[in-house]
Amino acid sequence: MPDAVTMQLTVFTPEDTIFEGQAWSLTAQGQNGAFGLLPRHVDYVAPLVASIVSIVDNDGQESFIAIDGGVLVKIADNVRIATRRGVAGDDLTSLGEIVEREFLSLSEYEKEARSAVARLEAGIVRRFVEMGEVM
Repeated sequence: MPDAVTMQLTVFTPEDTIFEGQAWSLTAQGQNGAFGLLPRHVDYVAPLVASIVSIVDNDGQESFIAIDGGVLVKIADNVRIATRRGVAGDDLTSLGEIVEREFLSLSEYEKEARSAVARLEAGIVRRFVEMGEVM
């Protein structure tokens, strides 16, 4: 791993910066599957799913961040990941449990909110159809 070539990685939530530092490589999980980035990778934007981001520094040390979905943006040597929630750590097992328990399961409030939005959308579509029949 070359010492001179790294990416500046920042992982943040609306409340806090979870990780900020140099990375030689990272692996993330997008909506279409896992992918990896190296410093000279082409500029890139990807929506992320709830998963674990793996980061390798120049010394070959690997660290992990559990994220609750988000967006990754790579421009030149800067990579930024914005997520709603995230937890950094070195223990892959406990981070995997966090992703399964907290990030992949919707709370009752989220389920009710999504159901209400679906009903609103259906009502709007129904009204447009009714308007089209009148005209």
